[in-house]
Amino acid sequence: MNQNWVIGIILVLVLLGGGYVFLNMDAAPVGPQATTTPTTTDGTQNPEPTPASSAGKPLVVTDTTVSPTNSTAVVTGKVTPNGAPTSYWYEYGQSATLGSKTATQAIGSGYTAIAAPGYITGLAKNSTFYFRLSAQNAYGTVTGGTYSFSTNNNPASQGTAPAVSTNAATAVTRTTATLNARVTPRSSQTTYWFEYGDSTDFGSVSSFQSAGSGNTSLAVSAAISGLNPQTKYYFRVNAQNQYGTTNGATQNFTTPGPAFSAVPVVTAQVAAPVGTTTATLRGTVNPSGSQTTYWFEYSTDSLLGSILLKTTTHRSAGAAQGTVSVQSDVVSLQSGTAYYFRVVAQNAGGTVRSGNQTFTTK
Repeated sequence: MNQNWVIGIILVLVLLGGGYVFLNMDAAPVGPQATTTPTTTDGTQNPEPTPASSAGKPLVVTDTTVSPTNSTAVVTGKVTPNGAPTSYWYEYGQSATLGSKTATQAIGSGYTAIAAPGYITGLAKNSTFYFRLSAQNAYGTVTGGTYSFSTNNNPASQGTAPAVSTNAATAVTRTTATLNARVTPRSSQTTYWFEYGDSTDFGSVSSFQSAGSGNTSLAVSAAISGLNPQTKYYFRVNAQNQYGTTNGATQNFTTPGPAFSAVPVVTAQVAAPVGTTTATLRGTVNPSGSQTTYWFEYSTDSLLGSILLKTTTHRSAGAAQGTVSVQSDVVSLQSGTAYYFRVVAQNAGGTVRSGNQTFTTK
């Protein structure tokens, strides 16, 4: 065959193939779409991810530090309640099978790791004992590691868990409150904290504070924020020293409303009286049921731009649902000059400005 014919046939085939590829570049893939989960290297399917629960079993850590005497031992650990009301106790005995346990103590329902001291009594001196920390909530029971200690000839330490009382909350606003209580350390270094939440399960924890180691009743408090308006909250104080944890009685308070703040409504009115260098600016403010602050902005600039803008003192318009009249006196004005002003009001719902009014000094 002629060499030119061969070359011609090859060119035709290349062109036809390229055209087919070009025409099918954007075509959808043929065949069914994948609907199964990816498989692992051993051929099994990965399960669909499960959303994490907001609460679960407590987390427990038994500390190895122990303070033994001839008949007692102070043991420690940490418990994270993990979002549900949780109690803890210590199991102990002269073998790894344990067999005895301390009294159960409530430690709350937050997500913070909390110290969990225990005071074991009635032990034989110069003997080896095993112990571990356990905790339980509605999601299950968890035990920490098992460790051992030996009693000695030292006399037993004397002490008791702190005494507490939960008092009424004060300074309650739509989103904040101050929680109050009294704590008696009973001569042992004591830490206190508050639990609070919108149910008796609490869920939130204040910061941990020292109440010292005295033997007198101390007034303690904690300021909390981030609350929801028009909501009932429950709280209690907790205090602990090396001899145990004490829970105060549960108290409650309700944050004021409204649940959702509306912005205030404002109107600028005619200024009166107007003098040579003074004027009384007037307007109305409807706080829309939320604590509201108002002030006036004024300027010789009709646009009330920021460069020449002046403001009066910020004052309270209250928290009523109705319209209230407001006013402010301004001084040191230029005589024979046109001024422009407006009312500004601000509450939790936002900041609003009225339309402009004008007056001319004499």
